[in-house]
Amino acid sequence: MTRIALLQMTAGIDPAANGRTIADAAGEAARGGADMLFTPEMSGLLDRDRKRAAAHIVPEDANSVLAAAREAATGHRLWVALGSLAVAGEGGKWANRSFLIDPAGTIAARYDKIHMFDVDLQSGESWRESNAFTPGERVVTADYTPLGRLGLTVCYDLRFPALFEELGRRRCDAIAIPAAFTVPTGTAHWHPLQRARAIEASAWVIAAAQVGEHADGRRTYGHSLVVDPWGEVVLDMGGETAGVGFAEIDPARTAEVRRQLPSLANKRAIAT
Repeated sequence: MTRIALLQMTAGIDPAANGRTIADAAGEAARGGADMLFTPEMSGLLDRDRKRAAAHIVPEDANSVLAAAREAATGHRLWVALGSLAVAGEGGKWANRSFLIDPAGTIAARYDKIHMFDVDLQSGESWRESNAFTPGERVVTADYTPLGRLGLTVCYDLRFPALFEELGRRRCDAIAIPAAFTVPTGTAHWHPLQRARAIEASAWVIAAAQVGEHADGRRTYGHSLVVDPWGEVVLDMGGETAGVGFAEIDPARTAEVRRQLPSLANKRAIAT
């Protein structure tokens, strides 16, 4: 049995303040007996004003929030799955990058969000992530975490089953889906999609989320979730407040589900 912690966060436009929030959450996670802390997408900076945000978006080796998370991991002997940070990338664009940090403060894995959130919603919200960010190209998994093999994804990736089919093919024990979901899309789709991805991969899904009213004027849905391989929600942190939540991840549950319903083993190639 592995105990994990999730940070449900209302990140703002000040990276230093966001870094302190993550460090405080790491301390709370450690005091609560957790082996891993999961944080949301854009944990270091959530700012829709890209001109203002640009001053804080630097290469990862100069990122103060990443440094704070690595220091917290070391100080508390804790794994930190840093949901994502905006970091300077190639060609003047940014990367929406997830980091897995081990208790020695080493970056054990990096994943760049593959699917860009380019949408126009009936609420009037319009988002063009691809205008500023370069999409990733690689599926990333990390072995030897306290949860076994961990698959890394970010937010809008949730809507693309082929990515999760590949993570299932790789026999991930758990999949991280950090997010900053809008309220309209979250209300409609957050819970069913998270449960579907857990069921399809026969794996635990861990989805730390942004919540509430942010300094840049946006609202996010919250409801950080942990879903077991059968699709049962074992933690839902609600849509109102930020904070740290805990869940127990039982590998025996994964084995039990895969024995009962061996969909990964039964999968066949489909001719086209």
